[in-house]
Amino acid sequence: MTRTSFATTRRGLNHAHPAMRLWHKAKKLGTWDPASVDLTQDRADWLALADQERDLLLRLTAQFAGGEESVTADLLPLLGWAAREGHVEDEMFLTSYLWEEAKHVEAFDRVLREVAGVEGDLEAYLTEAYRGHFMGAQPEAMDRLRSDSSPEALADAVATYQMTTEGVLAETGYHAYYTVLGEQKIMLGTRAMEGLIQRDESRHVGYGIHLLSLLIAEHGDPIWAIVETRMSMLLMSAMNVVGEMLAPYGDDVPFGISLDTFLSYAQSQFQKRYARIEKARSKTLEEILYGAAASVGGDGR
Repeated sequence: MTRTSFATTRRGLNHAHPAMRLWHKAKKLGTWDPASVDLTQDRADWLALADQERDLLLRLTAQFAGGEESVTADLLPLLGWAAREGHVEDEMFLTSYLWEEAKHVEAFDRVLREVAGVEGDLEAYLTEAYRGHFMGAQPEAMDRLRSDSSPEALADAVATYQMTTEGVLAETGYHAYYTVLGEQKIMLGTRAMEGLIQRDESRHVGYGIHLLSLLIAEHGDPIWAIVETRMSMLLMSAMNVVGEMLAPYGDDVPFGISLDTFLSYAQSQFQKRYARIEKARSKTLEEILYGAAASVGGDGR
């Protein structure tokens, strides 16, 4: 790839662009340090839990750690797409996005090593459905962007990564953390990091909604059909991930957790993302970029 000009010298940065607004939020809200969070009491709280309670939290945390590592590893093709297409505002935001995902890897590794005291291998906690998504569907969809910059490839990648991995699976996992740790009033340091991670993720999901909305507004029903099909297919995969995580406990899930409650929560997260994207079918590109529909979130849940 050769360059013939630069956006900064040709036109200047567009600070009204949704990606730039997310960039500014990332500078303000995304600079927390996982290493600065005190986890001393979290370790004491962990040791006071029953064996099955620790097992469930370890299973959840191991799946989060692997998931965060996967999204860190798989994001680069999207950043490459932005660079190839000359979308400097998107590229700037995606640099913060990648950095934040790397911090999330560190945060969950701290919980595993310093709170749970893990020294060995946790691969047994990664179920068949989990592996199918994080080691199959997601890397395949994202890797396609290395050589294919088409709207179809981009829509497929974003529907997989931002809408399903972050918008459904991660949000359901956060809900599990808050339900357990909040009700038990334990592991305040872990809970604090979870809140900061989820705030970062709200920017990431907001960016995905914005990008898919642009693609649908510009290319119409063919792109909407791809997004609708992909999200519906991956919803079943996400539900299987949730179900397989709780399956080992049968009808006696620790902390009184109900599988149906979390499946319903995953479904509600899917419907929320789906409804936001579907609105783009009646919007113009200008409305998506600069109108009321250009809200991209990123400073809350």
